[in-house]
Amino acid sequence: LLQVGHEPLPPTVGRNVLGRKVLYLPGFFTYARHIVEVDGKRGLFRGLTPRLISSTLSTITRGSVKKAFPLEDMEHVSNKDDVKTSLRKVVKETSHEMMMQCVSRVVSHPLHVISMRCMVQFVGREVKYSGVFSAIGRIFKEEGILGFFVGLVPHILGDVIFLWCCNLLAHFINTYAVDDNFSQASVIRSYTKFVMGIAVSMLTYPFLLVGDLMAVNNCGLRAGLPPYAPAFTSWIHCWRYLSAQGQLFRGSSLLFRRAPMPAACFPID
Repeated sequence: LLQVGHEPLPPTVGRNVLGRKVLYLPGFFTYARHIVEVDGKRGLFRGLTPRLISSTLSTITRGSVKKAFPLEDMEHVSNKDDVKTSLRKVVKETSHEMMMQCVSRVVSHPLHVISMRCMVQFVGREVKYSGVFSAIGRIFKEEGILGFFVGLVPHILGDVIFLWCCNLLAHFINTYAVDDNFSQASVIRSYTKFVMGIAVSMLTYPFLLVGDLMAVNNCGLRAGLPPYAPAFTSWIHCWRYLSAQGQLFRGSSLLFRRAPMPAACFPID
């Protein structure tokens, strides 16, 4: 709901770290209370069933691909004298992981689309997507097979960029920044990839946002129509629109949400 720009509650005046007055939008807990007041506690779990099915399909697909195309074991390398061998190992592992992620994303994406549409029905109080099977039939009837894969491209691009940036950055930091003579080197290396994952996920968030917005755009639900967004012709059109509005990271923060400055009217090609 934050991603599509649904703000049912007014911002409040607060102060930033410099003591200046700023407008803050309601955080996660305030927003959740509003949903409970409108829909009851059940409203917090809109779209849960297709999301669980999507996650299950993704896990099963990754396991099946991993079993069908096993990665050949390579000798563990961490020495600076073996940088080329170590980098080759990282590239091979990342390529294998990318293949698994792309296939699992394609298989699970239709359920992700249904989950997103179930969630955003809160905006217009619609009941168009009330169940998984009925939603599958409706999407197929109205949009055809391609309707199940709207927003897939930016999601896959985000996944691929995330994997390569995270793994390569972790490799170069562990190779050049962490000294093997340091007593806690192994401990630091074990956390490097995790920390890089958090940092890179922030940079690739716009791909997630654009993919999710395309999943609900112009599908007949109020959240996918003006004034929330125009009918986008492609995910690139959506990206350019959000960029012009300064909204590429909309919904990335759940607690301290600054109210955006009034946006000017930007022409979108």
